Formats: sequence, C-alpha cells, structure tokens
Amino acid sequence: MAKEKADLLQGTLDLLVLKALQLEPQHGFAIAQRIQQLSSDVLRIEQGSLYPALYRLEERGWISADWGTSDNNRKAKFYALTRTGRRRLEAEEASWARLSGAVNQVLLAGGRS
Repeated sequence: MAKEKADLLQGTLDLLVLKALQLEPQHGFAIAQRIQQLSSDVLRIEQGSLYPALYRLEERGWISADWGTSDNNRKAKFYALTRTGRRRLEAEEASWARLSGAVNQVLLAGGRS
C-alpha cells in the first residue's frame, strides 16, 4: 500500500512553525521533529518546505534567527518568535479555528438538505 502524504498549504505550514516556536527557540530539525511529534507522526515536514518557510517568516519579521550549538554540538541556526510573530500566531490560531469549524460544519452536514 502506498504511504499517504499530507500536503500542507503554505499558510498552514507557517502557522505550524510559529506554534512549534511558541515555547522556546529551536533549530530547523527540532522544529520539524516537534511538528511531527505533536501531530502523532501524521505531519512530516521536509527540508525543502521547512527552510523556505523559515526564511519567509524571518523576512516578514515574525521570527528571528541566531547561530548557536545544537544538542549534538553542531553549529545550527536557532529560530525564535518575535513580538510580531507572537501576535501573528494568535491571529492565525483564531483564523484557523474559524476555518476548521466551518469545514467541520460542512462535513457534518454531509448530504443533509
């Protein structure tokens, strides 16, 4: 059986990255692991999607980046939410709640008229 792959819209990936950084700064690999862990291994973020998202979020001023040392003593870029990023996360979470609630309403209505 072919393994299903969940495709994420750009805005959804941005939201997930912001959420993963909510508690503490992390490097890219740790961000991907955190999202995978929190989604019970359903969402797997590939480097080809993650790093462009990180650059985009940094350009928008929603995250900042500083070099540091990872747990395995490697030099890594650590990303952190900025104040603007925290405000954006709150707005995006509210927007996601409205959107997902509306989608659930449509799905639950099914074929009812």
